[in-house]
Amino acid sequence: MVVCDVDEDLVKKLREFRFRKETNNAAIVMKIDKDKQLVILDEEHEGTSLIVCKVSLRKCKLSLAPGTFVVYSYKYQHDDGRVSYPLCFIFSSPVGCRPEQQMMYAGSKNKLVQTVELTKVFEIRNTEDLTEEWLREKLGFFR
Repeated sequence: MVVCDVDEDLVKKLREFRFRKETNNAAIVMKIDKDKQLVILDEEHEGTSLIVCKVSLRKCKLSLAPGTFVVYSYKYQHDDGRVSYPLCFIFSSPVGCRPEQQMMYAGSKNKLVQTVELTKVFEIRNTEDLTEEWLREKLGFFR
């Protein structure tokens, strides 16, 4: 199984993203450069919603790419009034991709999560499932 390395500039960008001072939602979208066997930056979105993430994930699906990685900084309003800004890692692997590509993305996902030290890791198969309710439900586990 091929496990791709993470681009050093991307690692730096993700570490800066983790400690950003802004209080709005933001996303970093990543993909695999198969020729270089490297996880690279695809798109950045500032002041964004899950809809933009969903569009990025759909774009991947339409291009027949085997998957997409999204790191999403989300302004999470807890039921008790507290506000936190969890960093959510969302991995999409659409149904119908070739098994070897899915294996490459799955192995690379684990390396990316470990390299950047992400703890809130979620996987979706259907981009329609990516809603604010879905994310809030997933984050509720970490209370």
